[in-house]
Amino acid sequence: MKIALTTQAFQSYVPIIADEVTNYFKRSPDFKGKSGIVNISKSMAQITIFTASHSLQGTEIRNKFDESLADLYHDLDMGFSPVNFMLHWAPLPWNKRRDHAQKTIAKIYMDTIKERRAAGSSDSRDIMWHLMNSSYKNGVQIPDHEIAHMMIALLMAGQHSSSSTSSWIMLRLASRPDIVEALYREQVEALGADLPPLTYEDLAKLPLNQAIIKETLRLHAPIHSILRAVKSPMPVPGTKYMVPTSHQLLAAAGVSASDPNYFPEPDLWEPKRWNKGSPLAPRIPSSAEEEEKIDYGYGLVSKGANSPYLPFGAGRHRCIGEQFANVQLQTIVAMVVREFKLRNVDGSDKVIGTDYASLFSRPLEPANIYWERRQQ
Repeated sequence: MKIALTTQAFQSYVPIIADEVTNYFKRSPDFKGKSGIVNISKSMAQITIFTASHSLQGTEIRNKFDESLADLYHDLDMGFSPVNFMLHWAPLPWNKRRDHAQKTIAKIYMDTIKERRAAGSSDSRDIMWHLMNSSYKNGVQIPDHEIAHMMIALLMAGQHSSSSTSSWIMLRLASRPDIVEALYREQVEALGADLPPLTYEDLAKLPLNQAIIKETLRLHAPIHSILRAVKSPMPVPGTKYMVPTSHQLLAAAGVSASDPNYFPEPDLWEPKRWNKGSPLAPRIPSSAEEEEKIDYGYGLVSKGANSPYLPFGAGRHRCIGEQFANVQLQTIVAMVVREFKLRNVDGSDKVIGTDYASLFSRPLEPANIYWERRQQ
């Protein structure tokens, strides 16, 4: 699947994502008129599924998605809760919705695969095409139903995390209208007052836009736990204890990311802390800064795990979609601030609480914010 995660692929994705965001705001009834109030979590869930399906899986698949299908993906996502790992078989309402969603979406992919095989060829050299022409290491060709399930997994892998992260970003921006305006000015100054169509190369010219993603992931990492098997006995520094190879270790990204030893005033959401010379700049251990970089097939990443900043995990098994998530989120944020001014409904600087009832860090519902369309 890493063929979809190259620089060349990212260059083609940014215009696609930008257009999807713009078109969503044009057709969504929640964004009609000059201003309004919207449940941003629902909107960001739909935007992320549309942008991910179009960019990662092509126009053919995207054309089969609408708001109702995005809701089905939401039902799949809601199947990831603690009770599902114990009672995945139970006849609970959300389990029934999850199973219905899985069968419906799988059929869409299966039908597309059958159509392509019947046609004998395809103009799209996308992930589905590559999987249709791939085999396992033992030489067995990947069955069509497994390709369909892999396609679901690929989209699910990024949808739940990007959906929650983009929602947190918008909620944080609504609490800081000054940052929204700073983001808008950054684009005007870096790209031009006419705000030309966004490109992949433009993202590198927008450091505050990048910092928004970093800071939000620091406080709202979508995954709260990372498990690793102990391969050799590990001494616990400063103690007499040794962790045996029969154990697993759990890293909680939210704990180290809110440690004042590494992040001054850790509870403060301040994107400018990522500026060089900021008094709030992260104090990343030198051992983490000097870690060897390696490319496992989806871009250079640090080989070790000494950093306290772990929103995508670390080492060989860190998230394969890290760079895609950054491209997707940066593009979404850039397009939103071009279109709207944001603030809290009550005008305060408060941020809605976190729903800890699921495996992923979600805002509590309803996550409402006030939007106002910019004068064009």
